[in-house]
This record gives sequence, C-alpha cells and structure tokens, in this order.
Amino acid sequence: MALGNSKNQKTYDTDGLKVPVSLGVIMDGNGRWAKKRLLPRSAGHRAGAENLKELCRNCGNYGVKYLTVYAFSTENWVRPEDEVNALMKLFVEFFNKYDPELEQEGIRVRFTGDIDALPPELQKVCHEGEERSKDRPKMQLIVAFNYGGRREIVQSVQKIAQDIKSGKLNPEDITEDTISNNLYLPDVPDPELIIRPSGEMRLSNFLLWESAYSEFWVSDTLWPDFGYDELTQAFRDYAKRDRRFGGLSSKDQGEARK
Repeated sequence: MALGNSKNQKTYDTDGLKVPVSLGVIMDGNGRWAKKRLLPRSAGHRAGAENLKELCRNCGNYGVKYLTVYAFSTENWVRPEDEVNALMKLFVEFFNKYDPELEQEGIRVRFTGDIDALPPELQKVCHEGEERSKDRPKMQLIVAFNYGGRREIVQSVQKIAQDIKSGKLNPEDITEDTISNNLYLPDVPDPELIIRPSGEMRLSNFLLWESAYSEFWVSDTLWPDFGYDELTQAFRDYAKRDRRFGGLSSKDQGEARK
C-alpha cells in the first residue's frame, strides 16, 4: 500500500484547521502500548515504526512541509542493551523497506542529531537515505536520531568557538542567528506546533532551541494508536491559538488603540 492511500477514505479538508508548515512529534508510548497488550517492548517499537507511515501520509496530505519526529534520543542509550539493539535493527529495516513508498509520495528524508557518533552501518543508512531522497519535493521527514537538544546547542557553541579561535568571528558579533545557523539543520523552520502522544507534559530534550515559541498539544493516546483523528484535532485546536511572540494579542492590540 502506498503512503498516499489508506484502508479508510479520509477527508483532508482544512476548513476550521490550521496546518503548520513545520511540525514536531515526540513519538512516545511504545513501551506502554506493548505492556497493555502483554507484548514485549520490541513489539511496541515495531508498531510505532509502522505508525510513522500513517503520520507521514496524513501530514503530507494535509500540507505539512517539514515533519520532525523524535525517534531516538542521546539518553536512550542507557536502556537495556537488547532493546537498544532491537531499535537499531528496526531503524535500518524501516528505511530499507519503506523508502520506495516515501519516494512515491515525494517525501525527502533527513536526519538530525549526532549522526557521526552512530555505528558505521547506521551512518551509512542515514547518508544514503538523504542522498537518495534529496530531490523529493512534497515534504521533508526529519528523523531526530541520537538527538539531544542540549548536545545540539553545545555543538553549535563549539563551532562558533572555533570560528572565534580562527579569527573568523568576534565574540561581540554573536547573535541568536549565529547560534541558529550552527545547529544541525539550520534551513529547517522552527516548529510552530509540537505534538506529544502518551500524555507526558515535557519536552524530553527535543528541539530546545527551536521550540522557543512552539505551541504544544498533548494527547493521552499512546503513539502506536495516534492517527488521523488525533492529528486533525491537534490542527483544529492549533487554529484557536493566538501566537503573540511576546507581543499583544490581536484583541489586546485593538483595546490598546482605543
């Protein structure tokens, strides 16, 4: 089945919705999903990987241009070795198996995180996946893998420090843009909306710099069950948000002018 098709016909009508150009999703709840079904945690991770196809399909049909998903954090290495190994194998399997479908849908794949610190086999998957898909025009799927927001900021600062050391940059010339331009993927817009399934109310070190003015939407639905209905509701609720960026709301501006 191609990513653009679905068992049930869905209506991607944006009336009453607001679809972000850039969306972040923290794919959380795989382990709890498996536990509820008396299954091994690996089954939950596999179900979560399958659900990523559904998310790509729905986001692409709704018109999202940049979808950043939190797949594996720098902190996840402390999990049991067998679980980590299963996640690594699943990562390779997913992209080898589903890249033709991503290609059919025009979805470009990119990776954000400390990719150079990954085992060589995984680095190869990342680099080859990016190269194969670089000309796909519909949507960018950005996979945060071996990613940590604090590490990203540290590595950005290290690059800036090298420029200062080599005389390319003066300390007084450092701005917010300087830091942004030295992040992993500086061309990707900051997410307007970040969705977290599973009911947890935290960022978990995801896009710390980029999420400064992101809106948040939390669902009690565990990630493997998060689908079209939840995504649509998130966009519906997002349409009601008043993004002020530190200024006044449109209503308050009107009151101030009276």
